[in-house]
Amino acid sequence: MDQLGMGIVGTGIMARQHAAVLAAYHRSRVAGWSSRDPSAVTGLDEFGPAPVHGDLAELLADDAVGAVLVATPDHAHAAAALAAIEAGKSVLIEKPLATTADDARRIRDAARSAGVTAMTLYNHRWVPAYWQAHERAAGGALGAPVLAYARKNDTIYVPTQMLDWADQTSPSLFLSGHDLDLILWCFDDHVVEVYATAVHGVLRDRGIETPDAVQAQLRLAGGAVVTVEACWIYPDTFPTMTDSFLELIFSDAVIHLDRKHEQIEIATHESFAYPRNQLAGRVGGKPSGSIAGAVEHFVDAVLDGTPPIVSIDSSVHVTEVLAAIDRSWRSGRPVDLTVESNS
Repeated sequence: MDQLGMGIVGTGIMARQHAAVLAAYHRSRVAGWSSRDPSAVTGLDEFGPAPVHGDLAELLADDAVGAVLVATPDHAHAAAALAAIEAGKSVLIEKPLATTADDARRIRDAARSAGVTAMTLYNHRWVPAYWQAHERAAGGALGAPVLAYARKNDTIYVPTQMLDWADQTSPSLFLSGHDLDLILWCFDDHVVEVYATAVHGVLRDRGIETPDAVQAQLRLAGGAVVTVEACWIYPDTFPTMTDSFLELIFSDAVIHLDRKHEQIEIATHESFAYPRNQLAGRVGGKPSGSIAGAVEHFVDAVLDGTPPIVSIDSSVHVTEVLAAIDRSWRSGRPVDLTVESNS
């Protein structure tokens, strides 16, 4: 197979961003779309000619679709991914893999049984600085992991204007998956215990039943301690939509990764801006950045029969941790993941 035809489930912001990559990459093309309301969808022609189906089953029955990209709201990932796998299609799934540990495990087991490739789009691994951090820490070169702190906070625009399903998720489910994936990848370890707390008020007063902020402390099997923070109520006057910072402390080194200011600042008479470019941008008229790198890598993995860099096992564990964070702040009790993994 010289070119992979990808079917895309969803037609929103992320679906279109991924479609731009697929349309520009020489080894892939957009082969079809699935939308709840095809008659209301516009602007897809720029990604090439492809039918828009109102029924996922129709998309999956199309022989031109060799793999599927799931870019639905988080809570709908599992159903779409499982249907694609049952149809014999490899799947690339927007983060998180699923919103429950059981659904994540079902996706993993189904993909293995069907012999198809499944990868979560944790695209931050393709950000050069994060990749460099992993390479520097590999094989214990910086000593033993000791401590990590991750902050990924959004302006209130995200839960109030960008997502109409914010009440079906939480700041940590939506934001912390990237950070957990990176920390566990760099530390080469897994989480054994979770304790989390949440704060409610601002979003609840706006009719959105989800926390304003969540902070969790995690204990890793090797003894390191990790704190992850996710908040959804930064004022919209904050200069960037996302405030992202990661610190990795080893016994012989410390790594700071700050993505708030992405090497460029632009001042005009109207505003002062920090344009985002490490995740998605354009160079020479083509998509660039970590999202393009991750999507192209998945296409290569399917066509070449090679394992993806983001393993399905690692993504299942990230979902287990995210689900445990949610259960912990709801119950006010710690969650022992060693008990769950052995049950």
